Amino acid sequence: MKDKVVLAYSGGLDTSVAIKWIGERYGMDVIALSVDIGAEKEYEAIRQKALKVGATKALVIDAREVFLKDYVFPALQADAIYEGQYTLATAIARPLIAKLLVDVAHQEGAAAISHGCTGKGNDQVRFDVSTAALDSKLRIIAPAREWGMTREQSIEYAKKHDIPVPVTVKSPYSIDENLWGKSIECGVLDDPWVEPPEEIFTWTKSPQDAPDEPRYVELGFGQGTPVSLDGREMSPVDLMEKLNEIAGEHGVGRTDNMENRLVGIKSREIYEAPAATTLLAAHLALEQLTLSRDQFRFKQSVAQKYAELIYDGLWFSGLHQDLRAYVKSTQRNVTGTVRMKLFKGKATLVGRKSPKSLYSYGLATYDEADQFDHSAAEGFIKVYGLPVKTQAEMQGLE
Repeated sequence: MKDKVVLAYSGGLDTSVAIKWIGERYGMDVIALSVDIGAEKEYEAIRQKALKVGATKALVIDAREVFLKDYVFPALQADAIYEGQYTLATAIARPLIAKLLVDVAHQEGAAAISHGCTGKGNDQVRFDVSTAALDSKLRIIAPAREWGMTREQSIEYAKKHDIPVPVTVKSPYSIDENLWGKSIECGVLDDPWVEPPEEIFTWTKSPQDAPDEPRYVELGFGQGTPVSLDGREMSPVDLMEKLNEIAGEHGVGRTDNMENRLVGIKSREIYEAPAATTLLAAHLALEQLTLSRDQFRFKQSVAQKYAELIYDGLWFSGLHQDLRAYVKSTQRNVTGTVRMKLFKGKATLVGRKSPKSLYSYGLATYDEADQFDHSAAEGFIKVYGLPVKTQAEMQGLE
């Protein structure tokens, strides 16, 4: 009996070629696993394609709800943005896919899992490290890392074996998408001096072509998790799809990143993340209203580390487990509504309210409703500034 391998199958160039290549190189039966996390794909057609190319079995798992609840929303609660721009759509999906690969491998009695990642990308690390954490006995096969073919050679291999692929040498973009965002790389984008062609953007309108009137949206949060849009409670999937549509119509969520990859190289990445961009800004605004100064400041440093853990493929690690517990604790009072203005490529905060708000009008105002005890300020300042005053008197300042 042949050994089995479970392949993360997208229906694209590398994973389609991998089905045939694994059979030739290793003589293993390939089980193709496609995971629906919100990409705009015909998954039944992808499943049939896998079987046609040579997979012995092809499975499709709808993981959209799990993806949002167990992976995306914890990252949102953490305010996780990599290097100030990347909302981590592709990165946050990899640990979920790895877990499903391992689960299916156990169910099918497979000896290995496989993915289509190259030898200089981040995803290979995310898949390999996650798999090792979940089941270190499973073998990992990475055809695109092993076969040494260029993209052009992979296309030729596909043609030789009658493997249909949605990529040509003239249009060589590599695209990954899910409910949290879309990434585009390769082709002319490899030159950081070249402006991204408008043809690559499918989720967002060009800001200059976006409506001339702004759209206001109200986002409701319960303990740091989005629960409603414009006053209407919605499921995570429905909310994300609708917000992607609305914000994308107004050109929100485009970024052009020169990214520091985990493997030590810089890479130009183009992202579309309309809903993610809007939700992250809204969530942060609500935290500013409901967290104390010390909570908010400390959490900012945690947010950076949290983003790095996701990007670096360390979701299934002790440190992530620890930080996740802390982040979850910080969200217990992050409940309320945020109003955002979507206009010409920008999502701008214009209003926020919360039953757990720490803002006091009586303390903040300067009008007749002022309740602040101004007489207490002088003594406070003397005590607060005492260390500075003492050091200046005894040691001087240079």
